[in-house]
Amino acid sequence: MIPSDDQVHALWDKYQLPDKKRLHVTYVCTVALFFAHKLKQKDPHVSINEELLRASALLHDIDKNCEKLPGEQHPDCAVRILQREGMSEVAHLVRTHALHTILDPVLSPKTWEEKLLFLADKMVKYEILTVDKRFDLWRSEPLKPEVRAMIEASYPKVKILEHDICEKLDVHPSDIAQVAQTE
Repeated sequence: MIPSDDQVHALWDKYQLPDKKRLHVTYVCTVALFFAHKLKQKDPHVSINEELLRASALLHDIDKNCEKLPGEQHPDCAVRILQREGMSEVAHLVRTHALHTILDPVLSPKTWEEKLLFLADKMVKYEILTVDKRFDLWRSEPLKPEVRAMIEASYPKVKILEHDICEKLDVHPSDIAQVAQTE
C-alpha cells in the first residue's frame, strides 16, 4: 500500500515524528518530486512512480523518535515500522536512502525512485542545501571516528550522483533550492 497524505500525517502523529523532522521530510519530498518532474520533462521515456516517491520521502525518517531493536540502525527501524503498517513498497524504497547504503553494492540506490530519494535527502537539513553544504554540516558535528570515516567514504559517490542527476536536468546544484521551491 502507498499511503495518502492523510495517512502519512496520521503516521507522523502515531510515531511522534518531531516537528523539525516533519520539516525535513517535507523538503526532501519537494526536492525529490522536483527531480522527478524535471527528469520526465527531459526524457518522456523515464518511468518514475511519483506516488511512491512522495510517500517514501515523507516517511523516510518515521523512526526518528522510535526505540530501535538491538542491532538496528537507521533506517532499519523505519523499514520495520513501514512493513508492519502494510507499506512494503515504501519500506523497500526507504531501506536505500541512508548515507551508508551508497557504499553497499546490494543496498545502493539503483532505481530512479531510490536515487532521487537518496540525493534529495542529502540536499536537505531543515532547508534545501547542496551536497557540499550538507556534508559540511555533518563534518562539523562531533562524530565517532567510524561515522566520520563512512561520511568521507560516501562523499565522492554522493557527488557523482549529484553531478549525474543535475547534469541530466541541466541545473546547477546551488540552484536546486530556488528552483525546487518555485516549481
